Amino acid sequence: MAAAPLQPVPPPAAVNGDAFRVGFIGPGNLAESIARGVAASGVLPANAIRTAPHRRPERGTAFASIGACLLDTNAQVVDDSDVIVISVKPQIVKQVILELKPLLSDEKLLVSIAAGVKMKDLQDWSGQRRIIRVMPNTPSAVRQAASVMCLGEMATQKDANRVRSLFSAIGKVWTAEEKYFDAVTGLSGSGPAYIFLAIEAMADGGVAAGLPRDLALGLASQTVLGAATMVSETGKHPGQLKDQVTSPAGTTIAGVQELEKGAFRGTLISAVVAAAKRCCELS
Repeated sequence: MAAAPLQPVPPPAAVNGDAFRVGFIGPGNLAESIARGVAASGVLPANAIRTAPHRRPERGTAFASIGACLLDTNAQVVDDSDVIVISVKPQIVKQVILELKPLLSDEKLLVSIAAGVKMKDLQDWSGQRRIIRVMPNTPSAVRQAASVMCLGEMATQKDANRVRSLFSAIGKVWTAEEKYFDAVTGLSGSGPAYIFLAIEAMADGGVAAGLPRDLALGLASQTVLGAATMVSETGKHPGQLKDQVTSPAGTTIAGVQELEKGAFRGTLISAVVAAAKRCCELS
């Protein structure tokens, strides 16, 4: 049973000198991940987060468990928020924004995390220019997202800092021009699926070599995590790290040779390009 809607609360205490309210239009799983990260990291207190009931009562319950403020309608969320995150499915973004358009103003920052919805469309539907578009990915669920944001023409540096603080609570954030967003989708948006396949295949290889399934899967996933952390934290090029572990005539180079025979790198490159192309076709 969803928690009873709460009334708007007084302004939240300032965090790092900047107090603001963030409202989620659409309390889905990604919105919940952001909200939990924001509250857990201390970027904002939980009572600075608000959303409205959803057709699935458990969504409201999930936000209530964070300590977020549940309001009766999306209109109330807009009215009681400084930053409004559009977190509904891409196919209904236009409908939702048009319904909220009379309530939007230059005093409110509009943030969209809807995949494939262009800045121009967001501006046309909302009548606003103070907009930031963000492309996170599914590892936001474990606070390891790779997010990219682009700023609308009226978005300020303060706006950018606020959005960066929100999404830094669930991972790392980059800023890029919108023209790169199809490629971003092909790489970081679709990329987790490529890595899941690689982990599954490595685990299957371990089983084929004689390992128990649970041990093989654990080793494969931890190996990918450790390798990614080495790239991220050492600053070394992946090729340099690969060379450090490939001894002459050793086991690793024998495995790498098999990957090269199968066009491993070329196939990954083609996957990113194909996903980016498909994103362009759909948007």
